Amino acid sequence: MSVEVERKFLCNAGTMKTLEEFGVCVGQQQFRDQYFDTEKFELTLRDMWLRTRKGCWELKCPTLTVNETEETTGEQSRAAALCSHYKEITSLPEIQQRVKEVIKDVCVDGETELAPSQEDESWHSKLNLVCFAAFTTERRSFTLEEEGVRIDLDQADFGYHVGEIEVLIPEGGDLQCAQEKIRNAAQKLGLSEDERVEGKMNVYLRRYQPEHYAKLLSKHIL
Repeated sequence: MSVEVERKFLCNAGTMKTLEEFGVCVGQQQFRDQYFDTEKFELTLRDMWLRTRKGCWELKCPTLTVNETEETTGEQSRAAALCSHYKEITSLPEIQQRVKEVIKDVCVDGETELAPSQEDESWHSKLNLVCFAAFTTERRSFTLEEEGVRIDLDQADFGYHVGEIEVLIPEGGDLQCAQEKIRNAAQKLGLSEDERVEGKMNVYLRRYQPEHYAKLLSKHIL
C-alpha cells in the first residue's frame, strides 16, 4: 500500500515553460470524480475521502509515517508544512470494511452484508452514502529526472487550475526523503517556500457546499 506525498501549486505561463524544459510529458487525460459521504459527513470529518474515478473506488485516509517526528531543519519544516500525505486504498473489500467501521451506526439493518465485487454499485447506497461533490478534470502529467517525482497540471470544469508535485512512498516509508524531492522540484519551478495553495476539493466545497466546508474548517480538516 502506498502513501501519496504531494504539494499543490498555482501554475502560470512561466512555470509551464520551465516545466517543459526539464520535465517529460507522460500523457494527458480527462476523468470525472464523484465523492461520497453520509449526510452527517462522518467520513470527511475524519479526513477520509471516498470517491469513484474511471469506474473504480478509492479511499484516501490520513496516515503517519515512522520518521515524522525526527528532528528537521527550518527549511525541512517549511517544506513539510506545504505537503500533505494520504494513504490511498483501492481494494474494494478493504474500502468497504473501513467505511463500515466509521459509519456502522447508520448501516441498514445493522450488519448489512456487502458484495465484495467492484461491479456492485449498490453497496454505497446500503450504507446511506450520497454524492456530495462531482467534477471533471483535464490533467497533463510530467515526470522529472529525479526518480519518483511526478507533476500533474489539473484544470477542473468549475474553473480552477492547480498543479501537484507528487511522490509515492510505501506505507511507513521515508517521508523526509519524499518531502526533499518535492522541495527540490518546487525550487526548479521557482515556487515560493511560503506558498500554500488550495486543492480542487477545498475550492469546490467553498463555492458549492459552504455548510460542509465550514464544518471541515471547524475540525481543522481543511
